[in-house]
Amino acid sequence: MDQAPGSGQQPQDAHGPSCYRHPGRETGIRCTRCERPICTECMVSASVGFQCPECVRSGSGTGHAPSATRPRTIAGGTITADPRLLTKLLIAINLAVFLLQLSLGDRFTDQFDLIGRAFVPLLGDVEGVAEGQYYRLLTSMFLHGSYIHIAFNMLSLWWIGGPLEAALGRARYLTLYVLSGLAGSALTYLLADANQPSLGASGAVFGLFGATAVLMRRMNYDMRPVIALLVINLIFTFNPAFNIAWQAHIGGLVGGVVVGYAMVHAPAERRALVQYGTCALILIAVMVTVVARTAALT
Repeated sequence: MDQAPGSGQQPQDAHGPSCYRHPGRETGIRCTRCERPICTECMVSASVGFQCPECVRSGSGTGHAPSATRPRTIAGGTITADPRLLTKLLIAINLAVFLLQLSLGDRFTDQFDLIGRAFVPLLGDVEGVAEGQYYRLLTSMFLHGSYIHIAFNMLSLWWIGGPLEAALGRARYLTLYVLSGLAGSALTYLLADANQPSLGASGAVFGLFGATAVLMRRMNYDMRPVIALLVINLIFTFNPAFNIAWQAHIGGLVGGVVVGYAMVHAPAERRALVQYGTCALILIAVMVTVVARTAALT
């Protein structure tokens, strides 16, 4: 009923209360301690009713430590205030390194890109992973060859990485990123020509693609968008006109799928064992691959 003029009453809001952490998400649940509205994603079961994450962190009053009832992601990670923080930092690091490449020139890039074993004229010596420069497997992940190269990778990292970081939690997300990148570097080192330099975050980004596909399958989401994007990327990967190190893409993709599957499918009672064990196996596989290739080149 419309309000009569001068009645002194305020019009009722057509919508119910929204979660204080997710504006626009209507909810009928309130924290039993502070009475703030919370959605099903934010509510934490307490001895009586539900509590919000802030009240849980300050001490739930249930007899457990605050961390015992802290809300967790599907992979067991901690829910944070800024779920894209690491993605932002990774993008910032990549951009900063690219600026260094532009400022210092090819000599800087040649010192840190991925190369098996070759004479590098600008450095005046035989360089490469086979010469004991194992750091190249990691540093090459933060180098890029052109504006288009870094723009494409950073846009993909922002689009895929942000939601994945929120779903996994920071520690697991960073582990996934690094291991995927190393898996891509290891496969490149194994299969590419020893004197062929390689660089870029593509291996790590493809790992995020693979883990995203696993997560979407786990959550029963529509996988067609991510599959379509992955297929498009693979078409570019194997197109000779683009001169792309396909080994990094495939290695990163496989590593991301394996680690991602362990992250989101590990049973809660053995979550740490399954997740840490799978990550350790990927790292061991990388090390074995590097040792085998180094022995072949030397």
